[in-house]
Amino acid sequence: MAFLQYLLSIILIFFSITLPMGNSSKEMTISIHDLLMSKGLPPGLIPKDVKSYSLSENGLLEVFLERPCLTKFDTMALYESRVSGNLTYGGLTNVEGFSQEELFLWLPVKDIILDDPNSGIILFDIGVAQKQLSLSLFEDPPDCKQNGNLKNKGEGRGGRREMRNSS
Repeated sequence: MAFLQYLLSIILIFFSITLPMGNSSKEMTISIHDLLMSKGLPPGLIPKDVKSYSLSENGLLEVFLERPCLTKFDTMALYESRVSGNLTYGGLTNVEGFSQEELFLWLPVKDIILDDPNSGIILFDIGVAQKQLSLSLFEDPPDCKQNGNLKNKGEGRGGRREMRNSS
């Protein structure tokens, strides 16, 4: 009988150590870029200057950058210091904190979808249209522009922004 109690104690200790606690949002131990690749997305969707990120059990991804980030893919792109969206295999939907410049306007990217990796095309939903971009643009995480100064021209998401050279 004592042996059975001992065995049950060992089993309870084992499960209490190995089972995750009820934390709804966990800091991840792999890089954000590796996480994107594990979900079928290219690593270059998020810039290099990531301070931290979290992924909740329901798929909400929050990425925190050192500072807002200006970079270029096919057009200029702006990441706020916090970017979030619902991460699923092959997609990041309900995106917040990421905009692209189109015809002198900054439009929020709402969804990023990669239906077929073999097509070499990734879709960006910018509200008024869907852009088809070459997947090769997102092979490597982009660098953030260091010598620019962003000045807001408008309020809210999709507000107009202009870049001024700080030199």
